[in-house]
Amino acid sequence: MKTYTIDPTTASDFRNNATFCVGTGRLGLALHREYFEQLKLVQSQIGFKYIRGHGLFNEDISICQRRQDGTIEYNFTYLDRIMDGYLELNIRPFLELGFMPKVIASGEQEVFYWKGNVTPPRDYADWNALVQSTLRHLVARYGADEVTAWPVEVWNEPNLGGFWQNADRKEYFRLFKETIAAVKSVDARFRVGGPAICGVDDASWLRDFLDFCRDEKLPLDFITRHLYTIEYPEPVGHYGYPKLRALANATDETKGSRVIIDEYDEFRGMEMHVTEFNTSYSPVTPLHDTNLNAAYLAFLLSKLGDESASYSYWTFGDVFEEQGVPFTPFHGGFGLVANGCIPKPAFYAFQFFKELQDAPCVLRTDDAVVVKDGDVYRAVLWNVQTGGASESAQIALNLPADGDYSVIARTVDGETCNPQKLWHDMGEPPSLTTRQLTLLREHAVPIVTSSRAHANDTLTVELTLKPNAVVYVEIAPAPLNPDYGFDYDRSQRA
Repeated sequence: MKTYTIDPTTASDFRNNATFCVGTGRLGLALHREYFEQLKLVQSQIGFKYIRGHGLFNEDISICQRRQDGTIEYNFTYLDRIMDGYLELNIRPFLELGFMPKVIASGEQEVFYWKGNVTPPRDYADWNALVQSTLRHLVARYGADEVTAWPVEVWNEPNLGGFWQNADRKEYFRLFKETIAAVKSVDARFRVGGPAICGVDDASWLRDFLDFCRDEKLPLDFITRHLYTIEYPEPVGHYGYPKLRALANATDETKGSRVIIDEYDEFRGMEMHVTEFNTSYSPVTPLHDTNLNAAYLAFLLSKLGDESASYSYWTFGDVFEEQGVPFTPFHGGFGLVANGCIPKPAFYAFQFFKELQDAPCVLRTDDAVVVKDGDVYRAVLWNVQTGGASESAQIALNLPADGDYSVIARTVDGETCNPQKLWHDMGEPPSLTTRQLTLLREHAVPIVTSSRAHANDTLTVELTLKPNAVVYVEIAPAPLNPDYGFDYDRSQRA
């Protein structure tokens, strides 16, 4: 058994920004009823501050249009509907500016099922006017103090030829320079960042980007990148089956970017936001729906704050169409929530880490984080088992304590909260009946266990974590206050 002894007078460094931002598919999906229901569920039980997605300027939102006389006009009807819906759920956009509206694009290259144009503008004056007009509209509708608090990111993964024509660095740097000037001209309080790179030649791209910003004296406010932690997936039919990186190497890319940023006097200590992270970068990876994914994410959530100001999980829900409309409810989508509003195990990794916020950390290891909130200890523990391994973990927490305590645990593992398995055992139905959906939702919750303990100086809490379990534990003083005549033990012997 692994034993951790807690010293509440010794603080452990732990920056927990698990709920700062979450990803979404393209913003136009926010017009779907199921999308809104999934986001409402996520916000009610986790509560993210910001949401980031692609396609702000895509055709389905229809902001940028050309009149018959050839002039450009703007239509904000759908944009208003989307932003009103976000604000209703107390979540605000982390604005990603992209992709290119066809009426001002220089080419026809597109990405995804929904055909996002990834070419530069034909005329940067048209792009700048689009950015300025959109931001001015938002400021007029929601107020400058509100809207200037929404971070602004320029494009998505321009280091990939699929997202930016020819992965042209020089052209992206021009786009960034033009865009940051356009944004700041609307209101200098806007915070603007980039380059939103992923792990392909990322070190070279980041250095060149920072060199450019330094040499051009651009008012860069923060730096963005992405993180995925798999090897290339093996394709089988509609799906991909990857191998996870070893935990010891899971955050190498963010660590490397932090080192590069801090090499520059001008940018040392500047905020780095991981505006996308997950295990796999493919929306058809069955791993995403598993308990293994949840346990691995718990590890990442315990580490990512070391280098990053925030880290945005990609994505909150499975209403998502990059590779087309999903065939089944458990298709390996990115979401914390499966279609049908079924929470996946990963959902609870975020919910549990939310419980650790706003309290000093007194223990952080590779499989546990413990905080002390007044007299209450809160902990999240996990047991990652990759490569088909299936060993349980025994962990004991020794806490300074005196008196009567309650120990309440919420457990997510392969037996207690594994809706993917239940769906599999049902025969993997591509369309769920009302009864099947109800059963899946009933199963997709943690099991709650409790006990009472008396301590003289030290309280020892022993936990068994099954393979790929994630467990939230709350240990609180609980002196017994029985009602007149009530005897719990006697009630069990009737």
